[in-house]
Amino acid sequence: MSAPQKKTAGRSLLVTSAAALSSLALTAPVALAAPSPSPSASPSASPSATPPANMSTVGGSRLGQAGTQVNLASGVPVLPKDITARSWIVTDAESGDVLAAHNAHWRLPPASTMKMLFADTVLPKFAKTEKHKVVPTDLAAMGAGSSLVGIKEGETYTVHDLWLGVFLRSGNDAVRVLSAMNQGVAKTVTEMNEHAEELQALDTHVVSPDGYDAPGQVSSAYDLTLFARSGLQKKDFREYCSTVTAKFPGETKKDKKGKTVRKPFEIQNTNRLLSGDYDISQYQGIAGVKNGNTTNAGATFTGVAERNGRVLLVTVMNPSKEGHNEVYKETAKLFDWGFKAAGKVQPVGELVPPKGAAQSSAQPGDAGEAGGSGDSAGPGASAKPVASATADGGSRGMGTAIAITGGLLVLLAGAAFLVNRRWPLPDLVRRRSSRP
Repeated sequence: MSAPQKKTAGRSLLVTSAAALSSLALTAPVALAAPSPSPSASPSASPSATPPANMSTVGGSRLGQAGTQVNLASGVPVLPKDITARSWIVTDAESGDVLAAHNAHWRLPPASTMKMLFADTVLPKFAKTEKHKVVPTDLAAMGAGSSLVGIKEGETYTVHDLWLGVFLRSGNDAVRVLSAMNQGVAKTVTEMNEHAEELQALDTHVVSPDGYDAPGQVSSAYDLTLFARSGLQKKDFREYCSTVTAKFPGETKKDKKGKTVRKPFEIQNTNRLLSGDYDISQYQGIAGVKNGNTTNAGATFTGVAERNGRVLLVTVMNPSKEGHNEVYKETAKLFDWGFKAAGKVQPVGELVPPKGAAQSSAQPGDAGEAGGSGDSAGPGASAKPVASATADGGSRGMGTAIAITGGLLVLLAGAAFLVNRRWPLPDLVRRRSSRP
């Protein structure tokens, strides 16, 4: 049962044209000094209050340095002074430029932002119409106090329902059911770790697929941004992470007349930059991605937003200020800075492409080379924007719109090309500026 869709309007902007892309240097990327941290260096579940002296240099040597990294110069706005997060990063989602960062490679507990990696790993495996009846073992060993969407044993859910539960309510119960469909938690964790390595997210070690606190489970602001960037290659990922409200199947019961009914209930996205709250407004141009909060991790968040044709990703981990919605407020301030600084500030590093994209050439029309999973259109596909789309059962609302371009943005007619440091987002969803 779908929630009513609000009328939206928008226009699509191409990330880049084939002509512009062809002007990029088509040379193989320079090897990066990015050794995976040794097991002995793995932090505990409760990391130190200070960053380690030596961190990964994936993406550039400055990103491995402790403290704030930014190239301030004439015309570049000053960073906001009241950012209290242990770690954060501001990046251009399309070029991969790191505009500024603070302890970008500090390995910290990620909380439910780890679900971005879970989704990027598992989402392509099941059709959204596939159904699954929940059995008791599906929900076994779930952490105490886990965030839940309200899945009930004995009930049947579609894969689409389950992903709405993951993205909107951060439901660990939905993660566990999808993991069971994927032959279990252990197999899913193994695949997530393998996918993290493929993405060159070498700060990450997965123990629990839902991000629940576990000894040795860590990631970094840099890696979480890589997960978001990879996930945004996928249409379904984009739709789920930008859905504000949806209807979720309830429990089967008998009504007063003795008739068996199963009424849905509404769920709302807990990403407060997307849904808003009493003390924070929806962020102009926001389009996802994922939030988290646990005892060891504190509050964590990765967001993507677009303004005036520029798409930024911001990740914030564990603000020390204990204000309500502080992680979103600090993220919004960094977004504001990033949109003002973009095009003026010299980057301090880069988001690296996946190993596969860096090591192989992409043929025109390939959907997989840029990180998609059957999401990109093939040769001859129209570049005309498709009407604003909403995941079935969800509502975008908030006066914003999403347009999906039909053409593959990395096409270079009749020739293969090597991916350098840039890893363009194909068929990018762009959320237009919000209107009150």
